[in-house]
This record gives sequence, structure tokens and C-alpha cells, in this order.
Amino acid sequence: MSSYGSTGPSMAKPLMNSDESGHQIRRVVMLKKQTEIRIHVHEISPLKLRVLDGKVEIFGSELPPKAWLTFQPLQQFAVFTWYGATLEIDGVTRSEKTSDETPMMSYLNLHNTLQVQRHHVTSSARYPGSSQGPRVIIVGDTDSGKSTLAKMLLSWAAKDGCKPTFVDLNVGQSSITMTGTIAATSITMPLDPVEGFPANKAIVHYFGHKAANNNIKLYKALVEELAGELEEEFAKNAESRNAGMVIDTMGWTNGLGCELLKHAIRMFNASVVVVLGQEDTLVKDLNRAFKYKKDLQILKLEKSAGVFSRCSTFRKRLRNNSIKKYFHGATNDLTAYTKTAKFSDVQVYQIGDLRGSSRFGQPLKITPVSIDMDLVNKVLAISYAKQPDEIISSIVAGFVCIRDVDIDEETITYISPSVAELPSNILIMGTLTCNET
Repeated sequence: MSSYGSTGPSMAKPLMNSDESGHQIRRVVMLKKQTEIRIHVHEISPLKLRVLDGKVEIFGSELPPKAWLTFQPLQQFAVFTWYGATLEIDGVTRSEKTSDETPMMSYLNLHNTLQVQRHHVTSSARYPGSSQGPRVIIVGDTDSGKSTLAKMLLSWAAKDGCKPTFVDLNVGQSSITMTGTIAATSITMPLDPVEGFPANKAIVHYFGHKAANNNIKLYKALVEELAGELEEEFAKNAESRNAGMVIDTMGWTNGLGCELLKHAIRMFNASVVVVLGQEDTLVKDLNRAFKYKKDLQILKLEKSAGVFSRCSTFRKRLRNNSIKKYFHGATNDLTAYTKTAKFSDVQVYQIGDLRGSSRFGQPLKITPVSIDMDLVNKVLAISYAKQPDEIISSIVAGFVCIRDVDIDEETITYISPSVAELPSNILIMGTLTCNET
């Protein structure tokens, strides 16, 4: 752990001995004003943290004083203070560093600008009901801090009394619910730094894959569906319309990935594009593509030096953790119920050809899936569709994971976070699996 003495950003004082690897188990950390401590929790055990003095934020959400918060293995976050604070940390970290070099002031300035726009829309009586709040789409390369900035902007807006909508288009590292989804949810209060985004009232579409290039046409179709659904909601709800959106995107910014970003900007009628990091080519491309869209502002912001770089193996672990979190909760405190259903009680479908690239053939074709042993460990979405041809246009109720298929008895065994029966008999299969026992 970095320590800069009494004149630097922070000072740590161990309360207990270190573990065998040299990591401190329990210690006090004093942070100077506008300083953060960047923490990557170790994979072997959770980490506990509490505020002893002062005020700190994680992802823009202020932590309660004196109360211990528990962060699960491999979680990554930064604890920031505007005016100075003292923390107590108990547990082992994979990495831990303090710094006073952060882009937080520029992020806060962006928030203040958005708040001015929201206030203007709310107070304007010239064209009542016709205006909209800021629609911010955050773009940038992998590991540029897009999700972190989105959380900050949402939490700060909620703290100021607004109810913005969060839109998550990042199917590889979905934030609202299961990996492989395109989703949106209303943010009514600052985000819980441990639990994350509320999913109980989210609008969720199941893409079913970890990368958009598994089915480009389906990805675009679901983006269009979600954008249309939100427009319908905003037409009825002035409070949500005035608060606007914050949209998180994938880290795929070149080639087809850039085309998908432009498609999303158009579909959600974005008013602000925030480009994070050294993305000069992307900025030029977006400026050229939208040079006639005078109501679109393209901003370039510095990414935090504290953004953790994640290798492909670690990303895979994060995706697996996302699936595990859905069934067992952020802190493993939920029960996954084991249930059975007859073959005749369910219908399983897939969208497009999953055997190869679905950019060819019929990527939006709805195809029945045989119920056999190939379904074991597959994650299936429960669709609200009444008929198979409504699957793409319908949201999903939740997810199950198939644990066993009994061919002789013609039954499937699945796990679900709910004890209730399936709310629909139409299930959607993608390429996602859940292999935990």
C-alpha cells in the first residue's frame, strides 16, 4: 500500500499484523482532501470498510459513518473524499493505492452542467411537455472508466433530487442484471456501493451473448426496442423525461463497434457524448458523423489513472460473478431454489444461428430448441412474449439455469432466485452458461 507520510495524500496505520503475503489485514487510512484510495479486493476473501471520520464517496454515493460495509472478492472501487476523511479497512487486497491525481473535479463540473440543463427544462414553460432533459452517452475504449463515471453522474443527480434513467448497452459486463442483457432502470436514490443498480423495476431484453458481434443485427434490434420503450415511458412521465438518461456502452470503439455507438446515439437521441480517454480518432469520427446534429455536444474527458486494467481471464471471472450474483446475491446471501418442470410445460427458442457468425443467414430468425442434455448449465431467459414471434420485442421476467435434463421422465431441473413458478412458458437460449455446482 502506498503511503506518503504526513504531508502526502494519505497515511496508514496498521492495527493488526499483516498476512503471510505481506498484505495488511486491518489498518486505518487517513485521506487528505480531494484524494482517493483505489482498492482491488483479493480473490480469497471479502474486505470490510467503514468511515471513522469525515465524508467519503464510492461511485458518487456517500458512505454512512461508522457502519461496516462488506465488499466481495475481486470487487474494484475507489473511496474518494472532497474534504478529508479517516477510514478503517479490514481485509486483504489484491492491490491498494492512494492518489491525489483524479479527474473528479471535471466529472463534478459535468454533473453541474447537466443539473443546469435539467433545471432549465423543468422551469421552462415556453413549450411544456416538448423538451427533454440531458441524454448523456458515455463512450470509450475498454477499461476507460465508463461505468464508474455513469454511476457517479447518476448518484449525484439522485442526491440532488432528480430521477434519471440508466441505460446499459454493455452486454459483456452488464451492470443492472445478468451478463448478456440490454437494460434500463430508473435511479431514484444514490447507488448502493455494494449492491449496485436496482433491478426490481428494470426493463430488460436478453441478448444472450457476451459480445455484440455474436449477433450484430439482434443487438441493434434490441437497442431500438429499448429506445422505443423509453420514449413511450417519457411521454407519460415528465419527471423521468426532464431528468434524462445516462447511457453506458461497450468498449468496442472501432469498425463495427463505432457504427454501433453511432446507432445508439441516434436511437436514444443523445444530447451529450462523453468520450473518455485518449480517443482522438473516435472524437473525429463522431464529429464527422454528427456535424449536422446541432443539438449534440461531444465532450472529451480525461479517464482516471486509477482505472484498473482487466485481462481477458479476469473479465471472464467478472462475467461468471455476474451470473452468480443474479442467483445468489451480491453478498451470497440469497437462496437459489431448485425446481422442476415438464418438457410439455416449457418452450425453448434461440434467436439466430448460434453455430457461427449470425451476420449471415437469418440473424433474427426464432428457432425452436430441442430439450436435451445440451441444455444442462445453460442460462435461459424467461420471456414475457405470448407467441414466439414476439420474443425480440418482449422484455424478460428473469433467468433460470438448467441443472439437469431427465429424458426418460421428460423433466428439466433448474435453479431460480424465486420460489414462484415460471411466469411464462417461453424461454430464450443464448450462449451463456452457469457452471457452478
